[in-house]
Amino acid sequence: MDRIEKIRHRIINQLDAIDVVIRDDSHLHAGHAGAASGGGHFAVKIISDKFIGHSLIERHRLVYGALDDLMPNDIHALSIETYTSEEQK
Repeated sequence: MDRIEKIRHRIINQLDAIDVVIRDDSHLHAGHAGAASGGGHFAVKIISDKFIGHSLIERHRLVYGALDDLMPNDIHALSIETYTSEEQK
């Protein structure tokens, strides 16, 4: 399973995500010191009703909790957008 599929799988299963969009921005960071370790730079947009009632910081903690062991080997940097299904309408 490649990195993007690992990330998608974790988010869907642990956050009951309705939709997940993942963008690999690793190529934009070639030569960056963090990229030397092999970890990628990703941007994720997640729609999940598990975010209902949670602040932005709490939502990010939920995402980092779902991906915890993928950092820093698979993921070096992560840009996160989180929405509930109602917010996405």
